[in-house]
Amino acid sequence: MSVLWILCPIIAFGSAVDAIAGGGGLITLTAYVAVGLPPTTALGNNKFASASGTLVATIQYLANKQVSFLVGGIAIVTTFIGSSYGSYLATQYASTYLSYLLIILVPSLAVFMLVNPNFGKAQPRGKAFTLTLSGITGLVVGMYDGFFGPGTGMFLTIIFTAVLGLDLLKACGTARIVNLASNIAALSMFLYHGVIDFSIAIPCAISAIIGGYIGSHLALRIGGKVVKPVMLLVLSLLLIKVVVERF
Repeated sequence: MSVLWILCPIIAFGSAVDAIAGGGGLITLTAYVAVGLPPTTALGNNKFASASGTLVATIQYLANKQVSFLVGGIAIVTTFIGSSYGSYLATQYASTYLSYLLIILVPSLAVFMLVNPNFGKAQPRGKAFTLTLSGITGLVVGMYDGFFGPGTGMFLTIIFTAVLGLDLLKACGTARIVNLASNIAALSMFLYHGVIDFSIAIPCAISAIIGGYIGSHLALRIGGKVVKPVMLLVLSLLLIKVVVERF
């Protein structure tokens, strides 16, 4: 029970961050490991709770019509393909090179967001361009998710707005439905292998639902004023994680 007093507030906060900008797993997975859960159980519990929080956030974005099905539909399909191949690559190659790439990429993305005045503003693209880039985005980010993982939802949000021209809120909502699909797929595997500790997972899932509702509500109500700072926070956390693990 003492573990839950520590975990539940952190999971709620991480779920709120995830609902706003993605990348909440950087917070929640670290918390599960920090309280002493075995790595596989930590991953399984994290997926169980994050899928619950993401579902609530997705419903919120859908209810407010902040999801692009044109972008999200094809991205869901290619994300599954990319994630499967990324998982295979992870078994064949070390993630060292990707970590060094992220050390360069993450600060670059942060600078881009800060200096680009049009970041997060809707810029309509042609249908053919949107479909093609949505498929490529799902494939590439799915591979990243399967190979490395942290910050996947945030990368989807950035690409959906910076490349595909969605406004920031619609990019967030669309990223949530893609993330929800990948979470469900991963969760089904953890359930099949029986590695989830439900005495911890269920209370944490309830916390994630509360956090997902609060985070998506804040994003929908306040918009870019809350989304952009949270994205910069997640980028900072990802950079710290990669640097600490490598050096």
